[in-house]
Amino acid sequence: MRSFPVDLARAQQEWSATYRQLAERPGRTELRRRLHLLSVQVFFHPYWQQRRPSPAAWRELRGRG
Repeated sequence: MRSFPVDLARAQQEWSATYRQLAERPGRTELRRRLHLLSVQVFFHPYWQQRRPSPAAWRELRGRG
């Protein structure tokens, strides 16, 4: 089990929560904007600069969300 930085794990958890909210209330601009911002934070997080994430790492991180 990997040890992800707290801010990366938190951003992924917020991403998952926002995605669920958007699924319940489609078309909400503020939720789409929030999801986009969180996607950028997760994908371009400094943790991934050392090594690009493997599919297994994405699965593990998303499993925490």
